[in-house]
Order: sequence, then C-alpha cells, then structure tokens
Amino acid sequence: MVNWIWLFFIVAGFIVAICNGNVEMVTQAAFDGAKSGVTVCFGLISVLVFWLGMMRIAEDAGILSKLAVIIQPAVRFLFPSIPKNHPAIGYIISNMSANILGLGNAATPMGIKAMQELQKLNPNKDTASTAMCTLLALNTSSITLIPTTLIAIRMNYNSVNPAEIVGTTLIATAVSTAAAILVDRWYRRSRSPIPPLKG
Repeated sequence: MVNWIWLFFIVAGFIVAICNGNVEMVTQAAFDGAKSGVTVCFGLISVLVFWLGMMRIAEDAGILSKLAVIIQPAVRFLFPSIPKNHPAIGYIISNMSANILGLGNAATPMGIKAMQELQKLNPNKDTASTAMCTLLALNTSSITLIPTTLIAIRMNYNSVNPAEIVGTTLIATAVSTAAAILVDRWYRRSRSPIPPLKG
C-alpha cells in the first residue's frame, strides 16, 4: 500500500510539472535529493559507528548485562506469556537497550529476531500474538535517552547545538511509551475472555 502511495506522489509530481512547464525543476530536485541523501548517510555512518563501538565497549565492560538486569523485570511484566529464559527475552532486552540509546538501526535486527522467536510461540501463525503486538508498540514508541540519529542529522545540517533536543526527546518518548503501554494493556484486557459467572 505504501508503495502505491509513493508511486502516486511521484507520478502526480511529474504530471503537475509537465502541466506547468517545470520538468527541469523535478530533475533538479531529484539530483539535489540524492546528493542530500548521500551526505546525510555519511554523517549518520560516523555517528552510528561511534555509538556501536561504545555499545561494544559497554558490552565488554558488563554495562549492557547490568542494563539487561534492570530492564528484565519490566520485560517480564510487559510479556507475561513468554516462558522464563526463552531466547525471545534476550532479543527483546537487546532491542529495548538499543532503542533507549537511540540506536534504532542497531535495534532493528534484534527486533526481527525477537519477532521470529515470538512467532514460534504463537499458536495462530496467521495472526500476531499479544506479545508481538506489545513488542511492535514498544519498538515504535521506545523511550530514548540519547537521540543519536537525530543528533547526527542536526550535526550534518550545521546545527549550533545538535544535542539540545535531548531533554524534549526524552519527555516526548517517555509520553509515547507510556501511551503505548496503556493502550496495549487496554487491548489485552478488552480481548481477554470473560470468566463464566459462578452459581
């Protein structure tokens, strides 16, 4: 569906440009966009490499394992249907840790692995389980302490203070995470079977 939407925008842009006689502007915008994309990518690579290196150091120093211990009770609360010590728990903790540190690109592979493990526990393979829905909601709205990617983009565009968004990002992601958890809990309760009346 998204592909069709983008195709519509592209075709509509070309049609409007032809009608207005500004086809050269579309070509120029395409080249400028490609140039800007490459520039931003190089800027992101440097910052992501730095933070991935920091995460490796944190892993070797045992900081990530301590972070995992802190996160684990929350994971057990949010995913009560997952058996204890199941591989999905480890992937979920890694995904959440990377998201907290603003490393969305590093979090994605762990999220995919977690989904694959959750699918093995899913009794209905054609429908997402409640645990899968919870993980998707948390991955989308995750609280972020350091918005690494956004800081990198702001640095790329010569922001005077690229890190000034840390506080507002923390507040915004905390609100979005709380909202995601509340909505997830509400859906879980509304979909849970009603126990039969006694007597």
